[in-house]
Amino acid sequence: MWQHLRLSSLGVIESAELELDAGFTVITGETGAGQTLVVTALGLLRGGRADAGLVRHGERQARVEASVEVPSGSPVVRTVEDAGGTVDDDVVVLGRVLSAQGRSRAVAGGATVPAAVLSDVTDALVAVHGQSDQHRLLRGSAQRSALDAFAGDTLAALADEYAPRYARLRSARARLEELRQHGQERARQLDLLQHGLAEIADVEPREGEDEELVTEEGRLAHAEALVQAAQTAHEGLAGDHGAAARDVVASGSAALQDVAGHDPELDDMAQRLREVGILLDEVAADLSAYAHGVEVDPARLAAVQERRAALAALQRKYGPSVADVLAWQEKAAAEAGELDHDDQAIADLQAEVEALEPQVLDLAHRMSEVRREAGTRLAALVGEELTQLAMPSARLEVTVSVPEGAAPAAHGIDDVELLFAANNGSAPRPLAKGASGGELSRLMLALEVVLADQGTVPTLVFDEVDAGIGGRAAVEVGRRLARLAEGPQVLAVTHLPQVAAFAHHHFHVMKDDDGNVTSSSVVRLDGQARVDELARMLAGQDESEAAQAHARELLELAGRL
Repeated sequence: MWQHLRLSSLGVIESAELELDAGFTVITGETGAGQTLVVTALGLLRGGRADAGLVRHGERQARVEASVEVPSGSPVVRTVEDAGGTVDDDVVVLGRVLSAQGRSRAVAGGATVPAAVLSDVTDALVAVHGQSDQHRLLRGSAQRSALDAFAGDTLAALADEYAPRYARLRSARARLEELRQHGQERARQLDLLQHGLAEIADVEPREGEDEELVTEEGRLAHAEALVQAAQTAHEGLAGDHGAAARDVVASGSAALQDVAGHDPELDDMAQRLREVGILLDEVAADLSAYAHGVEVDPARLAAVQERRAALAALQRKYGPSVADVLAWQEKAAAEAGELDHDDQAIADLQAEVEALEPQVLDLAHRMSEVRREAGTRLAALVGEELTQLAMPSARLEVTVSVPEGAAPAAHGIDDVELLFAANNGSAPRPLAKGASGGELSRLMLALEVVLADQGTVPTLVFDEVDAGIGGRAAVEVGRRLARLAEGPQVLAVTHLPQVAAFAHHHFHVMKDDDGNVTSSSVVRLDGQARVDELARMLAGQDESEAAQAHARELLELAGRL
């Protein structure tokens, strides 16, 4: 239930507070006083578009705030908390601030949130019906939603079965179509991958092999020169010249050995000179071994060069190094495995589609049957309400049809249309053609009364839905709104005293114009003040004795509800 609504600098309203209660509440006032701004305020709290023109002239900003009681653990609480707000004692505070520059800020549970979050929160808290909202009833989707709400749990259970199967069917069809449409392209891609994998498999490269082959080719290509150089170096070290060098080193070592132990620095140099002698012998031996070990093999050189050419061909296509070629091979093998299973995937998807289609169609037709039965009941109940709303000859027809060749959709397979005839002998016509503004208002109210038991929101707001009616019909509108309020909380903006008399709570928007600035305030009416307001609405003047008597009569009539 909405408990509190505060408006500040919104249009002509400088400041106003409404303490709201359960039951039926009306808001009245002279034309232009600003009573519809209450509905505008609710629109802002529902995430509606921010309009700088709503800010009171001369003010920097307008502010709207509301306190709403919500059940513990409801989705509303989770939405607010997920957005960073808090819900204290099962009451959430919602707010909207508009600046004169056109900017706006939305608040839920004390946290600044996107306006869309306000919309998510209030969608579960309030439904507003005005002239523009009635126009939504002209759309087929809104008419189907109204019928589905009336059909209740029976249809909801079928819809819960239908939705996941339809989603799977739609997904399988889309995937199947994709595979079939792109089959040739995927086949070409598979051929390219398989060709590349075959090329790599023929060569069988090893990681690091390219570097090894570069080293081996360099040795094989220069084998004779390497042997000659090694032999020449060995002869220099092991021959007569080498012997002289070793003698010089040995002589120097002997001389230093005679004075060993007297100077650490000279001892270090003596040690290094001994190591030079040893190193000369080792290098000479290694050169001899190398010269005898180098293989001069033109056939092996040709094989290495051929292998390097094969690897280079792969590297040009699949990567700058053998490691890159091997990485491409691994990735391509995985992709080829997926593409190679397309035929099986197509077969599996086709089988899934063939299994799901009859299930989806069966559920869709069962939903159609439930809708037709519910449509008959809805039309009868709405007809009874229309009779009470001074439209005894009016009737509503609910048609549920399956267009020829229609495919199942998210809602099922039906087209739902509400047809209306205002008089006997008139053929039922679509609402957009068969109902005037006043008739559409009463039809909307009749639907709300009938759908009250299936209502999904705790508060209903009617913005001048009684426009274009009067007399007995207005009395019945008031009666119906009061009865409707036995369930959800009901707020109505009205200019009809017959409607206002049936309210449990009455607010009056008062306009004050000092010649320079027009401002309005909101006051709660009780007792004589309420009689005065009804008299004003009846006769245009609250002091008329006849109007006062008529006002009391209306209140007595409403009291006998």
